[in-house]
Amino acid sequence: MTSLSLYLCSLLNNNNNKKKLLICYNYLHTHRTPLHLVDRAPQKTRLVRLLDMNVPAVFRGRVTGKVLAQQSGARNYREATMCTSSASGQDMTNWLWSIYNETKKQTEALIPVISKNSVNPNTVFANNEMSLHDIEIYGFDYDYTLAFYSRHLHTLIFNIARDILIQEHRYPEGLREYEYIPNFVVRGLHYDVQKALLMKIDAFHYIQLGTVYRGLHPVPDKEVIAMYDGCHVPLENMSDFYGKSSHGHTMKQFMDIFSLPEMNLLCCVNDYFMKHNIDYEPVHLYKDVKAAIGDVHVKGIMYRAVEADMENYISYGEQTHAVLKKLYEDGKKMFLITNSPFDFVDRGMIYIVGKDWRDLFDIVIVQADKPGFFNDRRKPFRRVTDKGVLHWDRIHKLEKGKIYKQGNLYEFLRLTGWRGSKVLYFGDHIYSDLADLTLKHGWRTGAIIPELRKEIKIMNTEQYVHLMTWLQGLTGLIEHMQVHRDPASQAVVQEWIKEREAMRSQTKDIFNSQFGSLFRTYHNPTYFSRRLSRFADIYMASLSCLLNYDFQHTFFPRRTPLQHESPFWPEQTSAGALKMPFIPHRTTTEE
Repeated sequence: MTSLSLYLCSLLNNNNNKKKLLICYNYLHTHRTPLHLVDRAPQKTRLVRLLDMNVPAVFRGRVTGKVLAQQSGARNYREATMCTSSASGQDMTNWLWSIYNETKKQTEALIPVISKNSVNPNTVFANNEMSLHDIEIYGFDYDYTLAFYSRHLHTLIFNIARDILIQEHRYPEGLREYEYIPNFVVRGLHYDVQKALLMKIDAFHYIQLGTVYRGLHPVPDKEVIAMYDGCHVPLENMSDFYGKSSHGHTMKQFMDIFSLPEMNLLCCVNDYFMKHNIDYEPVHLYKDVKAAIGDVHVKGIMYRAVEADMENYISYGEQTHAVLKKLYEDGKKMFLITNSPFDFVDRGMIYIVGKDWRDLFDIVIVQADKPGFFNDRRKPFRRVTDKGVLHWDRIHKLEKGKIYKQGNLYEFLRLTGWRGSKVLYFGDHIYSDLADLTLKHGWRTGAIIPELRKEIKIMNTEQYVHLMTWLQGLTGLIEHMQVHRDPASQAVVQEWIKEREAMRSQTKDIFNSQFGSLFRTYHNPTYFSRRLSRFADIYMASLSCLLNYDFQHTFFPRRTPLQHESPFWPEQTSAGALKMPFIPHRTTTEE
């Protein structure tokens, strides 16, 4: 009997060792190791004896005999399957349901242990190892990085853009009956410009069925599969590097928090046209909505509204002042690069930090036109006064206390010498703020994901823990029991599959009833998650999370096992790794 099996069997007798049991079973599960191949010793295993009580009487006595160690896996399977052939359909049904009930019982016993491992929403999470000790310069975006906004701002953007469509693009007056729907969409969704469909796509370019919407209503799965010849979206149809739908592409990805009103408006206008049987060109609709949303920003309508009512639109500073002050007192260099105009940023920072906010920054750059700022070498810096007057003189150095407009990163690097991994830049837009910096310039990057705090709080709830633990357990059960191909067994497995599908929908609805979590499509990471893990060294809900760490701290990414690797620590172990008396034909024998 191998040491691994001895260890597992000892755990089965001790109810206090559930975590160790999780690790041990998950080793087998991860390596796809059939239980009858775990031990290759010439005696009956304790594991079989312990599980034998769960095996129908017809199988008892068949678990002993010669070990199949020297035979091929295929022959093992054929011979073991022959041992089960005499079982009646009712025996198999009863046995499978007894396994199901025992698995569920074990799952419920694990929930208190798992619940204790709740995640702190104020944690800084690492995709790549990074030490703050090496960081000398800190850079920041403004919107949704230093300043956070209430949902009132999204309502404002929606209403103004809707009115622009009616007044300037001659859309129907009936659109005024639509209001902004706060919890309808999530960030990171894709919009098929040609088909006027909003959907969530995973990291492998597969559409998550159940999350495809035409207007305000879901599209049936069969219709989606027919339109796309399955669920996969080819690479050439996806958006370009910055998530935009350019010539020849049909998909636009909405990565900006400010895009929530745009998605809402697209869905509402589509809904109106369908409801009133109005024939329209989807491409024209997309471009008109995009132009209307752009006008809200470009024409300064949003900026003026926020400046006039700070308390209503800027929801909180998330201790932004405390973070900046801590960095300043530690002697760190700081700079600001934002696409927003200076007057808007100035009033917001005075509201959040105070009148002396500019004393904290070494360089302030406004209207930078990111992501072009990171790629276009032609635009020079231009100094602008507090009153918005532009200077025409050439910029030979970037000075503290002065405000600069436009420019480009290459000139920024030349004038400052701030290069490489000693620079850490924070932003909320994974493409416009972070992608070029990490891919082309070697800066360290930090993503601010405000939605993270809400999602973590949901994941810490008893409801979510219970649901996910059993979902993992049931998935493991289906994976191992699907080898029984007789009609009675398959009928039971199909019932389990239906239960699993229902639970998957429940987990989606907990986050958002239309589109689910920002980070997952049922099981797989979302396309958003894939980009986040590639372009951000660290990520967090807000800058205030940095207050929990000193400047010598090193962030280590969690070593989660690859599919072919075994887990070594409890927190890396699937919740589905349970003490399960699997397949009766997967046994060892004794001489």
